[in-house]
Formats: sequence, C-alpha cells, structure tokens
Amino acid sequence: MIVSVPNPVLTTPAKKVKRVDKKILSIIREMKKILLQTDNPKGVGLAAPQIGIPLAIFITRPKEKSTIDVFINPEIIWKSSKLSEIVREEDGKPSLRKEKKLEGCLSIPNIWGHLKRPTKVKLRYMDIQGKIQEKEFEGFMATIVQHETDHLNGTLFTQRVLQQKEKLYRIEEDEKGEEKLVEIEI
Repeated sequence: MIVSVPNPVLTTPAKKVKRVDKKILSIIREMKKILLQTDNPKGVGLAAPQIGIPLAIFITRPKEKSTIDVFINPEIIWKSSKLSEIVREEDGKPSLRKEKKLEGCLSIPNIWGHLKRPTKVKLRYMDIQGKIQEKEFEGFMATIVQHETDHLNGTLFTQRVLQQKEKLYRIEEDEKGEEKLVEIEI
C-alpha cells in the first residue's frame, strides 16, 4: 500500500541499507508489485518510504514496457547546470498535453506542479547484487531519479515547487467532462 502525506515517513530521511539480504529482496519484490499495480496515474518510480519503509531504496519504470530498475543507497554525485524548461500555454497556465508534463507523486494524489530540474545527473548506487555502480541519466529518467532521491532525503516534490515559487495544481473535470488544471490556493 502506498502511504500518503502527511505520513511522517515521507518527510524523514531514509536509512542506508547495510547489505542486500532476503529481507531487502522481499521489500524490493513488494515495491515492484505495488508499482505495477499503480493506475491513474501509472507510477514511473517508487521509493521505499512511499510504502512505509524508511530505507534508501527506489525503483524506476519510465515506460509501461520498461523493466524495473532497482537503486539501493543512491546518491546523486553530479548534476548538469542545464535545467529542464517549464513550458506553458499562451495563457500562462501549464498544459495537460503529454509533451508538457507536470510532475506528480503517488503519495500526493491529484496534485501536480512544474519543476525545473537538472537535465542530466550521475548516480552512485548499490545494485541488488550489492555492487556499487555509477550511471548517468538524462531527460525523463533524470527527473525520476531526482524525484525518488528526494523521497529518500525526506523532500517532497511539492516543497521543491514552492521553493521555485511555482504553482501547484489539481485536475478537475469541466462541464464537458474534460480534464482541466485548477490552481491550488496556498
């Protein structure tokens, strides 16, 4: 089960995994099962704190047909200086169209916001065999890695949105039954 705000596990830094054992592998299996069950929206990543387990583990699945990758004790060791762009419609509001993605979170249902994040990151992590790896990510995967790493540090995307003086939105249906974004007053 995915825990939601205001559960304190979501805002508390996660503990490092000492070694990959049967317990950790069981947690990862459970995380994979939960991620595969997410719907509306489909999850692209899941951190252990999101299922109530305060350990430094996250998994990713950027596309529905992608395999699930596992990252244990991840640490971003480099970020590009180039930031992702926030694209807006002519009226200044964000769009629901796929090419103009909003960031959201399975633990903060129906809340969305734009974030500028580095377009590339390098991650050091332990794999499920317990080996230390380093890998560079860019684009959507870089965003997912940063979002999930934030979870492990006790930082929610909504905090980042507000730090960047951006707005938060929820999706509502208009009178025609079409989805529209509505700004959340804070």
